[in-house]
Amino acid sequence: MLKKINSRVKGIEVPSIRVFSNQVVQFDDGINLTIGEPDFPTPEKVKQAGMKAINNNLTGYSHNAGLFELRKSVSRFFEEKYGFYYNPENEIVITTGASEGIDSVLRTILQEGDEVILPAPIYSGYEPIIHLNGAKVVYLDTSETDFIPDPHRLDKLMTEKTKAIILNYPSNPTGVTIGKEVMDRLVHIFKKHSIFVLTDEIYSENTFNEKHLSFAAYPELRDQLFLLHGLSKSHAMTGWRVGFVLGPNNIMQHVLKVHLYNSICASLPSQYAAIEALTSNRDTPATMNQAYIERRNFVQKRLQLMGLKVIQPTGAFYIFPSIKKTELTSLEFATRLLHEGHVAVVPGSGFTSFGEGYLRISYANSMKNLELGMDRLENFIHNLS
Repeated sequence: MLKKINSRVKGIEVPSIRVFSNQVVQFDDGINLTIGEPDFPTPEKVKQAGMKAINNNLTGYSHNAGLFELRKSVSRFFEEKYGFYYNPENEIVITTGASEGIDSVLRTILQEGDEVILPAPIYSGYEPIIHLNGAKVVYLDTSETDFIPDPHRLDKLMTEKTKAIILNYPSNPTGVTIGKEVMDRLVHIFKKHSIFVLTDEIYSENTFNEKHLSFAAYPELRDQLFLLHGLSKSHAMTGWRVGFVLGPNNIMQHVLKVHLYNSICASLPSQYAAIEALTSNRDTPATMNQAYIERRNFVQKRLQLMGLKVIQPTGAFYIFPSIKKTELTSLEFATRLLHEGHVAVVPGSGFTSFGEGYLRISYANSMKNLELGMDRLENFIHNLS
């Protein structure tokens, strides 16, 4: 029977993030620096809102697009913070996490033979969904431009088959953000070629230097852009599985159909918790960011003292040091570090071949674990030399 399953599924592999995260548990003293998950608890008021919904037996279905009150909260959040408006009636769909939102949008727009551009290195969750839809991935190499997409190179990649581009800034795995000048040039290219733009801004609330700039703030992209977002990173709500998609009305009605046949609706108690997060807990990310900045600075300094080159992250909670000087592949390095140093990191090759020669380290962890992890990493590198 195995021969009869979808051949595209056979080609999908478990991401390196999970491979190394699953392996580190075999070591009693293992340090896990792989998972992109805040090490903070969900805010108390948010938890209480979810529990209140359960206690009041609000545990059934909602509208397929999500509670209207939540959609209004999402709309108000982006309008008040970032200055653009999406109609909660027909331009917002609440999803089971941002991941389901990405899946629903891609299944709505992609057809056999389409091409989707991914600036690489990039989060490993996009490519499998693209392949499952019969589309082809085309990579935009950013490894030579400080992980910032070069507009000229992007323009040269465009073909008649290019259907969409997926952007993820602040970036997983590099932690970089894009400035307005580059964004303006990219937007010009998106309009020139009239492609769909999927902007995954799940880390927008985790920016450190300046206020986040959203591609959704460009009115000229309104009819071709989908904003993918959620509360997993900003409010430490990974397990609550609440995401949202914002997009043009005439296409969102079709995204809604895919979403409802996929999951019917997001968890109702989670939706009530999300309302609380977006209304009375908007300052939660700023509190977490103070800790992330302290951790980032510590990890970056330690890596540089080890002689590793690194670009300072300005968002998310990852750092992406180069290990090219060791002459080990990223997989070899991460595997040996795990078994010899009992520290789990993610090989850069897990974020496409353009991440080869790098490691992704998550500093969404306690300072105690980061200090111990950096000590072990330093000792490992010293023994290599």
